[in-house]
Amino acid sequence: MELGSSHWQTFEQGTEREWLLTNGIGSFASSTVIGANTRRYHGLLVAALKAPVNRHLILSKLDESILYKNTLYNLYTNQTPGHRSNGYLYQQRFIREPVPTYVYAIEDIFIEKQICLVREQNKVVVVYNVIAGENASQLRITPLVNFRDYHFNTSSENLHFSNTVRENGVIMNTHGLEDRFFMNISDGHFIKQENVYYYNMEYEKEKERGLHGTEDHFIPGYFEVSIKPRQIKRITITAGIGEWEVLEGNEVIEEEIERKYMLFENAGYEDVFAKALVKASDDFIVERASTHSKTIIAGYPWFTDWGRDTMIALPGLTLVTKRYEDAKDILYTFSKYVKNGLIPNMFPDTGQQPIYNTVDAALWYFQAVYKYLKYTGNYTFVNQYLYHSLEQIISAYMKGTLYHIGADEDGLIYAGDEHTQLTWMDAKVGEWVVTPRHGKAVEINALWYNALNIMAVIAQKNGKDNTVYIEKAHQVKKSFDQVFWNENGSCLYDVVNDTGKDDSIRCNQIFAVSLDFAVIEGEKAKKIVNVVWQQLYATYGLRSLSPNDKQYRCIYIGDQVARDGAYHQGTVWSWPIGHFISAYRKVNGYTQESQEIANKFIEPFKDHMQDACIGSISEIFDGDAPHTPRGCFAQAWSVAEVLRAYVEEILDK
Repeated sequence: MELGSSHWQTFEQGTEREWLLTNGIGSFASSTVIGANTRRYHGLLVAALKAPVNRHLILSKLDESILYKNTLYNLYTNQTPGHRSNGYLYQQRFIREPVPTYVYAIEDIFIEKQICLVREQNKVVVVYNVIAGENASQLRITPLVNFRDYHFNTSSENLHFSNTVRENGVIMNTHGLEDRFFMNISDGHFIKQENVYYYNMEYEKEKERGLHGTEDHFIPGYFEVSIKPRQIKRITITAGIGEWEVLEGNEVIEEEIERKYMLFENAGYEDVFAKALVKASDDFIVERASTHSKTIIAGYPWFTDWGRDTMIALPGLTLVTKRYEDAKDILYTFSKYVKNGLIPNMFPDTGQQPIYNTVDAALWYFQAVYKYLKYTGNYTFVNQYLYHSLEQIISAYMKGTLYHIGADEDGLIYAGDEHTQLTWMDAKVGEWVVTPRHGKAVEINALWYNALNIMAVIAQKNGKDNTVYIEKAHQVKKSFDQVFWNENGSCLYDVVNDTGKDDSIRCNQIFAVSLDFAVIEGEKAKKIVNVVWQQLYATYGLRSLSPNDKQYRCIYIGDQVARDGAYHQGTVWSWPIGHFISAYRKVNGYTQESQEIANKFIEPFKDHMQDACIGSISEIFDGDAPHTPRGCFAQAWSVAEVLRAYVEEILDK
């Protein structure tokens, strides 16, 4: 994960790759490998003011210039309308590990810039290591400051700060920020400026998404550092919210390196790819202030935590990595919020009730609990703290609950109506339901059968009568085959409702084979896997719709209407690849040959982790080759399911 100047021979090439840092409370830092911010979400400090949400851009950038032999060299790279600064031409290398590092060379001077967030604090350190040349030089570091919700852009007339200047820094106050924002330098001084702004920074990625793509930043002044001939100098800039603090940047970096090392030690994998995925997993596990517990961020840079995503990602992020206490914390927290047999799809942040608009989150909860039991064997915890909630969920689904969710006479689950989107394929623009899936959805009923069997196992371990769960599971399995098997397609219908049977070939059917208690087995299961492989497999995951379908959309780009219209209509999703691999191994008897072929499904991700967001896995990809990465550049369930499948199915752990 080290890049050289061959990766940024043009501005466009240099902005293709990005990096991400997180700090365990939802705050993050991110930019491109040439330091040009191309998203409204890029910044050195995007602070979660109420963990892990209420995120605000605080510090956009630090732009560096160096005066050497009466020549000013600008090392920064930005884009404004009609102009691009080209500091990337002085950049020799970008190094991702252990922290994002930029290396510049100007004549006989080397400047290294390292970035690291302070763990569980809204603070960032930027460390400069300078190896000076034969002559004296002067380094100028200019902060571009902001304060706005990270989903929006702002302009100069909305940036109002009152500043208190110190010799080595500045303290800034603004309306809406309860605490103070400060910046200081360990070796140098701060020079104040009045009414200075950086105007019209352009964000190409936002323009691609059909969104407003320019904004201004406030410049309170600049830091100035004098460097003597042949001097080797280390400088730390500390920026953050709260009490004034001058940090030693190298100590912060060493602490983060040690913390990551302990994650590897705890997980216990020697395999290089597994370790990379363990590290990537850490970005998504954060504290939630409103529940006083751990949660899982669905994706960066714009998602927060969602119930469905949390349950799907939990096995890979917390169990495969052996973070069992985090898994317990998350499972216990959700058990406390079960209502009407549903678990929250979203926790609000200002005291309202959680939102429960999902049919599958509660069913994925069963799968997460069962995986926890398989990894830990801790039935005592499940029986003591989770059992009652599991009973509530099953009972509510049998009797019926919100959003028309409930079991039909044939035992299968029906959910929603033509106006609601309750499955994971939930794109909706205004009143336009892009992918209507109300009725009996294939993966919902595969999950339902799985949940009934899991409940039967847990009830038996708890000394309870499990007859009702076993009998209902038998009914569901029989009905599932009768209702969903599509003989003409040698696969499963996607949705069955009053209007008929939807024979769209989607990746949802793979869960009927992949889950621990598979509702379809034998030759039919093999046929399902073959159809999914032939029509839906696309290098980095599974297409959400077959290219043979007239509704297929090959590319995910454009404004919200265009993007949402493609989101589940052919776009490739990474996370189902884990279940596809598990299903493939299962129907092929876990042979060595099936293991070798399964590894071929994993191999492309090793390359992808050096693309897009370096060190992570993207949310989605275009349906057509070359399958350009899109959406969130780092997605929890993508990382989680690739890691789970790799460890369980390839490494045989």
